[in-house]
Amino acid sequence: MLSLGITARKSPPMNAVIRSSAAMVLLALFAGPAALATEAPARAPAVQTVLECRKIEDGAQRLACYDKAVGAMAKADETGDLVTVDRQQRTTLRRQAFGFNLPSLSMFDKGQKLEENDRLTAKAAKVSRNRDGQWVITLEDGAIWVQTDDASLYPAPHAGSAIAIRRGTLGSFFMTIDGQQVRAKREG
Repeated sequence: MLSLGITARKSPPMNAVIRSSAAMVLLALFAGPAALATEAPARAPAVQTVLECRKIEDGAQRLACYDKAVGAMAKADETGDLVTVDRQQRTTLRRQAFGFNLPSLSMFDKGQKLEENDRLTAKAAKVSRNRDGQWVITLEDGAIWVQTDDASLYPAPHAGSAIAIRRGTLGSFFMTIDGQQVRAKREG
């Protein structure tokens, strides 16, 4: 009998294939947000130049450096090449963007507790239902949140309802409406 050197290969058990596939999916999900995250940009050159002047020992040279650097910074501010925001403005910006996946906003996280970026409390300004029967909540600041699960709410939400939204895992959000929790997503 002629042997061609071909051996029957035993395929792995089906549950091993499923476990392996599930592990690859989870790895992709966890690596995905990390891959999308961007590093915070370096300090603006106009600001860095001012800070470099501090290193100059001679007082007259340091003052001349500051005068030149501050002049360049003022010009950059006037032309819009440099935009500065204080802590209150950062907090307002973060609140307005809460619920959107905007990794570039991580540059505003410096000096803030992470929990500050994971929760939001507000009042409902407008409440309605979409064609699927899910609640659509418009907050006082204009942000629009839509229920994504099929949970029933009784009593029904209304304008003035207390809203608390917290970030969940893998980009999900939980919205508590007058003490009743549903899953939700930001739509506007």
